[in-house]
Amino acid sequence: MALTTDEKRAIIAYRVEKSRQTMIEARDNADMKHWSLAANRLYYSLFHMASALLVDKGYTSKTHSGIICILGQEFVSKGLLTHDDGRLVSRLQNMRQSGDYDDWFDWTEADIHPLFEPTENLLKKMSELITLR
Repeated sequence: MALTTDEKRAIIAYRVEKSRQTMIEARDNADMKHWSLAANRLYYSLFHMASALLVDKGYTSKTHSGIICILGQEFVSKGLLTHDDGRLVSRLQNMRQSGDYDDWFDWTEADIHPLFEPTENLLKKMSELITLR
């Protein structure tokens, strides 16, 4: 079943807001020096914004890797996002996986702190690509 324009707008608005809230959580976790949680929240802030962007452009995916694949095929390969942007999403996904599931493993401030600015820049780029508001 296809979504109506109003339904798409509502989903996009929800996911954009969720992305914004998740970035706040990333900062809060960094302030508390919970670096693996901060990495997790950085990834999810991008994930939610990417999900909003995909809805806006008519794409769907049920998996994280599917969303990353569509970003690469439809946005990076077409020059709407840079290769560095695509690598950042993949890197944060891998970091989230390691931080969440690997035994005896934790990210450090040196690993995570430098990723805040590029993540915020990519969130802004993706937000600006969303046309259905």
